[in-house]
Amino acid sequence: MSKKKIAVLFGGCSSEYNVSLSSAYSVIQHINTDKYEVVLIGITKEGEWYLFEDHIDRIKDNTWEEATNKKVTISVSREDHGLIIFEGNNIEKVRVDGIYPVLHGKNGEDGTVQGLCELAGIPVIGCDMLSSALCMDKQLAHDVVAQVGVKVPRGIVITENLEEELILDRIRDLNFPLYIKPMRAGSSFGITKVQDISEVYDAVILALKHDSTVIIEENIEGFEVGCAILGNGNEIIIGEVDEIELSDGFFDFTEKYTLKSSKIHMPARIDEDMAKKVKKEAIKIYKALKCKNFARVDMFITTDKEIVFNEVNTIPGCTSHSRYPNMLKGIGITFDEFINRAIGMVIDDDSKINEEQFI
Repeated sequence: MSKKKIAVLFGGCSSEYNVSLSSAYSVIQHINTDKYEVVLIGITKEGEWYLFEDHIDRIKDNTWEEATNKKVTISVSREDHGLIIFEGNNIEKVRVDGIYPVLHGKNGEDGTVQGLCELAGIPVIGCDMLSSALCMDKQLAHDVVAQVGVKVPRGIVITENLEEELILDRIRDLNFPLYIKPMRAGSSFGITKVQDISEVYDAVILALKHDSTVIIEENIEGFEVGCAILGNGNEIIIGEVDEIELSDGFFDFTEKYTLKSSKIHMPARIDEDMAKKVKKEAIKIYKALKCKNFARVDMFITTDKEIVFNEVNTIPGCTSHSRYPNMLKGIGITFDEFINRAIGMVIDDDSKINEEQFI
């Protein structure tokens, strides 16, 4: 029986380019090459797509661009069902069975690549265009989740480059501290926690460097928890709940990737009843936002034991030490099993989840 061919996308025209390289390096290492043939496609920071055929250590070291000169694109022809590779005057078509975008942030996690794949009729490993776009837009995600009865932070949205006086007028009903965030950015880029009104305008200007729309939200007193979800419909499993312990500030880019002054507790330091409530809300959120295949749902538990939605990461960090695979590891699913299950549930007819094994 011939191997199914999977195209893995890495890098990306995004501020999270380097994070994507780390995730992709780990994902590629754990794909079952006895079952799947892997085609690697690197996307530069400038948005150029290249076929990569060298050793994957070059991805980890960010030297992969030096080892390729074949440009590549996804063919929008459903008959092609794959890639077009350009080498000089030669053009080659390569049929693929699925595309696995290991891309964080804009132009990869926001539905753009997923939409291209759907137009081409190629299955996507992970969330589709709709769920990716919904989850990337923090306000849209909050609006949808609120409709199914999950509490969300109070906040306002700025869609124009307003004068300082107008911005301060808009936030007069909000309570400090506030979080000022780009609407569609990941890894906490451009986010500022402000303690008083004098800090607001500069924080808005910073956020606008990452997106044209800014969301300003009230701080949630409590702590953040996360849920790794894998599956679709009634065949959904959920990993152990984890918890972020902060000594100060918030879980910004530095803390996410160094844990300099914070800790991740897995399982979270909550009782069994609260863990069940968190998982129940996570599944409700996952389904409300039309998520598919896998995603990480992040929430807060307040000092009053309320659960408040934060965000969904449709392509969560996927290094061997990242939160998502570690939560699955907590219920007995190894990194290898997760990666190959994620691929299999999309392109293999025989990859059904045995949910009872992980309850």
